Amino acid sequence: MASTASATAVLARRGLSCSSSSSSSSWTAAPYARLTNSFAALQNYVFAQKSYSYSTTSNCHPLQLGSNFVARRISLSSRSLGQQGNISAVSESIASLRRFYGAQAGRQKAAVVIASSASSAGTIVSEASNAVESSAAGDSVEPLTWRASIDFKGIRENKEAIAANIINRKSSGDVELVVQLYEQSVRLSMEVDKLRAERNAVASAMKGKLEQARRQELINQGKELKDRLAGLEVELAQLLDKLQREGQRIPNMTHPDVPIGSEDVAVTRKTVGQKREFSFPIKTHVELGQDLDLFDFETAAEVSGNKFYYLKNEAVLLEMALINWTLSQLVKKGFTPLTTPDLVRSSVVEKCGFQPRGQNTQVYSVADTDLCLAGTAEIPIGGMYMDSMLTEGSLPLRLVAFSHCFRTEAGAAGAATRGLYRVHQFSKLEMFAICRPEDSEALHEELISIEEEHFTSLGLHFKTLDMSSEDLGAPAYRKYDVEAWMPGLDRYGEVSSASNCTDYQSRRLNIRYRPEHNMLRDGPKTKLPPPVFAHTLNATACAVPRMIIAILENFQQADGSVVIPEPLRFFMGGLEVIGPKPKK
Repeated sequence: MASTASATAVLARRGLSCSSSSSSSSWTAAPYARLTNSFAALQNYVFAQKSYSYSTTSNCHPLQLGSNFVARRISLSSRSLGQQGNISAVSESIASLRRFYGAQAGRQKAAVVIASSASSAGTIVSEASNAVESSAAGDSVEPLTWRASIDFKGIRENKEAIAANIINRKSSGDVELVVQLYEQSVRLSMEVDKLRAERNAVASAMKGKLEQARRQELINQGKELKDRLAGLEVELAQLLDKLQREGQRIPNMTHPDVPIGSEDVAVTRKTVGQKREFSFPIKTHVELGQDLDLFDFETAAEVSGNKFYYLKNEAVLLEMALINWTLSQLVKKGFTPLTTPDLVRSSVVEKCGFQPRGQNTQVYSVADTDLCLAGTAEIPIGGMYMDSMLTEGSLPLRLVAFSHCFRTEAGAAGAATRGLYRVHQFSKLEMFAICRPEDSEALHEELISIEEEHFTSLGLHFKTLDMSSEDLGAPAYRKYDVEAWMPGLDRYGEVSSASNCTDYQSRRLNIRYRPEHNMLRDGPKTKLPPPVFAHTLNATACAVPRMIIAILENFQQADGSVVIPEPLRFFMGGLEVIGPKPKK
């Protein structure tokens, strides 16, 4: 009965409670003022138990579980409404508890549909619906925990361009299915609205004095409309869920100048410096770290597993110097510094465009919770502004966050990923910006210029790339990568990136602002313009392990020492060279 108690608690929080004042153990309403606003959706409430046993001492009837979708008849005592009037005043909404089950898989289906009634004051009834989409035995569908503000009408109007974009990015979205589901939902919504209007008309006709025969005729008509409406509302809710799931799979559009194809067709925007010529055998950062006593990969593997590491001695000072120097430069440029939580809710991860589950996910999930380890500070910063209504005058927001980053690095292997290049945990400074749509492209150029300025100050040889369509993640409209030359690895390695995500993340995180420049005058009153979804951008300010690789390998000396770049020396207590340790 634990699940019964949980369901009762949820209903109580929503303004509905179990009452023993009625012989039928009716569901009674909390204050009418709350009820008239809307019946809150108890949607996607999943019961933990496979079956229910009913105790006669309970005030609540158990859910009837069966192979078909069933609905719980819920009575609303007219007494609990006080003297506020007819139930037809209650605003329309649907609320459902759903649990799917198949006979062979042991999954069960149940639904509670709460639909307002205009036929007999104080009574809410919902019947079983056969319109609910069935699920194959053993199928498992995660309940929706959030919804993006997706422009489905815009998708329908531009489906050819979106279909081509999906192909160019090698994405898995299905725009034809999205359009089909959207058109079905529009037709079904119109049908639901028509039934609601008919039901309201019946309710209005029942007011005043009527002959008993006529009243009974209207009551029967109201019940029939109510039953049909309950079934269609459940069907519509499920259709909208499916539409939302498929809509979330559509990636962002792509900037027209982005090269189409694989990573090989990425265009070099800028090259800074030249490859250093060495007169001695070049060491990798792993060899340098071993000789200078900077890393311990072996002990970390025993303690935590492969792709973890200990930093030691001057490597620790170097990490702190990189963080503090970069942070000081960005604060001077007007960035607000932050530190962020390492754990975030999986829904926030999803809203930012990352997949916390799946075979090749890069996200660590905490078992038996809805928490994940953040792979980048972009996620908790985005979550920080979730459901915000910003002022136009506060934009753009420029933020820089220090965080620990955790990544599974699924599929990463080979000599090129040895040492610090691909690790499961690392420290990073991340730039994040929120701005008006018309400012995002200029701000994107600003972010990549900051990165290039930093790497130039450190004396690194690097190139900046305009990444190809197939290399863009779902949120990115355009992405620039910075690749630094790593002589020990004998190749360029990515040390930074900068992405313009336009309104892809803000539509999921619900980050909006209200324009101030076009306030509308309506007589003596000022009419507020509609809110606009902001644009979000992110850029790596300093990913510590990759920067350590670039510094050690580029500034190594013939005697095995490493020269510290001049801007970092102050933050390392004046240290200029990392030299071999004296033998004990």
